[in-house]
Amino acid sequence: MRIRSIKSLAVVAAALSTLAALPAHAGKTLDAIKARGQVVCGVNTGLAGFGAADSTGKWTGLDVDVCRAIAAATLGDPEKVKYVPLNAQQRFTALQSGEIDVLSRNTTFTLTRDASLGLEQTVVTYYDGQGFMVPLKSKIKSAKQLKGQTVCVQSGTTTEKNLNDFSKANGLNIKPVVFEQLDATENAYFTGRCIAYTTDASGLASTRNKVAKNPADHVILPELISKEPLGPMVRRGDDEWFSIVKWVIYGLIESEEYGITQANVDSLKTTSTDPVVKRILGSSEDSGKLLGLDKEWMARAIKATGNYGEIFERNVGPKSPLGLPRGVNNQWNKGGLMYAMPIR
Repeated sequence: MRIRSIKSLAVVAAALSTLAALPAHAGKTLDAIKARGQVVCGVNTGLAGFGAADSTGKWTGLDVDVCRAIAAATLGDPEKVKYVPLNAQQRFTALQSGEIDVLSRNTTFTLTRDASLGLEQTVVTYYDGQGFMVPLKSKIKSAKQLKGQTVCVQSGTTTEKNLNDFSKANGLNIKPVVFEQLDATENAYFTGRCIAYTTDASGLASTRNKVAKNPADHVILPELISKEPLGPMVRRGDDEWFSIVKWVIYGLIESEEYGITQANVDSLKTTSTDPVVKRILGSSEDSGKLLGLDKEWMARAIKATGNYGEIFERNVGPKSPLGLPRGVNNQWNKGGLMYAMPIR
């Protein structure tokens, strides 16, 4: 009886091993994307460095590059993206209703959003925190000096709740001045309706650079009052699509860790002897078949956008107009929080 049981277990284990090696079905979302020939990506209405269109209609930004990488991996062309600009109130409804395939719009991952919206949080692409911007002439040096003051904030965001929590916790009696649209919130601050403007620190840097007549006239205060892990979201119910979006992002992060860049990706496919590099680029194992993709899926994504570090530096890094430090968004082995699950 014991021998028979052991043999039965061995047969089951062998069957499971065979199933695990089979190519994955792509899933209904990817089927729809292939049929229309486009990834439909929800982005910001205009946040420099993350998602904004120029005068010719060309979209750029960290969140936009994630969309381009996904399109390159799945459709073979980073330009096969339809960008749908969404404000804070529209973004979740657009994803829930199927208007967009992925929401890549500086969106914070929280328990409430994960558990109540019918959406999946994928991978953090930018670790942020909420801050405050004030006019230099106000001489305010700390957020604790905002007692009884007016603060401009956009509704329908985690920012609004965080502001109220911060005010209550510190007995500040801050008076929120709330607007639905981002440009209305920014305009109210710059025309003096509020003494301060609050949003994610990256958003403050973007607004100061893009909107202020003289950026030097405005100071971003040193305190961060929240954790804001930002990243793309997809609908629940299509695990295959969730896996594709997730692993494209992990691939961009891991490719930086192993020195794969936009410039060397082609040569490394044929010259690298590093097993990890060969797996990422599909020159040894075919990881794509497990996602319903081909073996060159990740190589195409890196060729289109560069690795995560290149995306960061180009859009928001110290040499970009935003001038943000790498900080906690550095690789895990360089003191940061960017730690990719391994492609293996």
